[in-house]
Amino acid sequence: MRRGFLLSLVLVVLSGLVPFAGTAAAAPAVCPDAVVPPPPVDTSEQPPPGVASPAPLPVPKAAVGGARMGECGVVYPSGAAVPPDTTAASWVVQDLETGEVLAAKNPHARQRPASLIKTLLALVVIRDLKPDQVIVPTVEDASQECTCVGLVAGGRYTVDLLLHGLLMHSGNDVAHAFATALGGVPATVRKMNELAAELGATDTRAATPSGLDGPGMSASAYDMSLIFNYAMKQPEFADSIATRAVQIPAQPGKPAFSIVNDNKLLGTYNGFLGGKTGFTDDARHTYVGGAEQNGRRVAVVLMRAENRPTPVVNQAKALLDYGFALARSNASPVGHLVSPVVSEETAGSTSDVAGVSDAGAAAGEKDPFGVTGWILTLVVAVIIVAGFVIGHHRKKGQGPQAY
Repeated sequence: MRRGFLLSLVLVVLSGLVPFAGTAAAAPAVCPDAVVPPPPVDTSEQPPPGVASPAPLPVPKAAVGGARMGECGVVYPSGAAVPPDTTAASWVVQDLETGEVLAAKNPHARQRPASLIKTLLALVVIRDLKPDQVIVPTVEDASQECTCVGLVAGGRYTVDLLLHGLLMHSGNDVAHAFATALGGVPATVRKMNELAAELGATDTRAATPSGLDGPGMSASAYDMSLIFNYAMKQPEFADSIATRAVQIPAQPGKPAFSIVNDNKLLGTYNGFLGGKTGFTDDARHTYVGGAEQNGRRVAVVLMRAENRPTPVVNQAKALLDYGFALARSNASPVGHLVSPVVSEETAGSTSDVAGVSDAGAAAGEKDPFGVTGWILTLVVAVIIVAGFVIGHHRKKGQGPQAY
């Protein structure tokens, strides 16, 4: 009788194991553009003959920044007002001080960043070059596909001045001149991608220094929020994007001229701190910008947006308004930006994806042994106990049983 009860218990536990294990191993929802950006509309991403296109970046097993960052569609706090409509395929609203994600839409969808990638280039420049260092552009630097500041080959420009031109006017000629000074385009792209990994930007791969489309180019609204948050802590970056106008000194064959910041919210939106715009045919319109009001600092990123029926800058303004409203209401955040890690920590990380902070792992990663592992351990223990009891009874003279 006792033996039959123990065997029944084992069968009950085993029968319950299958659906339980199936639930634990269920695959997460696959959101749009989770692996690669949408197909290109032109040939800008075709690699040179004989060169293979880069494989897609790995997708982390757990959403970086918390479980809700893995949701599809619009993500906002329970009980909060619905976010404003935008044309953007993905966007993120963040608290610049705390790194909390206040609301989002497809935050980890992989898009093309266009000139937003210049934010990452600027961080490499700030880290590797001195502000007063003089750069002399080459003919190739000065001949890039524009938007351009208008550099003169053989002219002399300080790094600080060029950094303003890079961020205020999105100069592709400046981006190439920086790449030349940093050791060439391949070396610069490598440095940009190494920095992205250190920051925990797992959706980001630069293919060009300027943001012109290239093979394997990828980013996400979450990653660009992460990069912008870090960039705003660098005084040289924050100063450059907040500058309204700067004069480019005279160069051989070209008189002095001024460039004006192309971000239309600067000087028109209350407390605007600055930002960056971008556009290519494949990326469509991209945007990042932040503002400070009543002691709160909020920033927005929009990816793959359209200028019609509402200009992207106005869509960004609406999201900033929404972010400040959420901040005032103390609504619960829907995620967080992971903390940057240094190269040594990244190399020694046991996370599935290098660059994910402890906070990010805690928010989304499970016990490596898993629920199923513990259940199997329990079942084995029950079987062992049952075998011991049965063997004990058999030693007392009970005949062998068929089971």
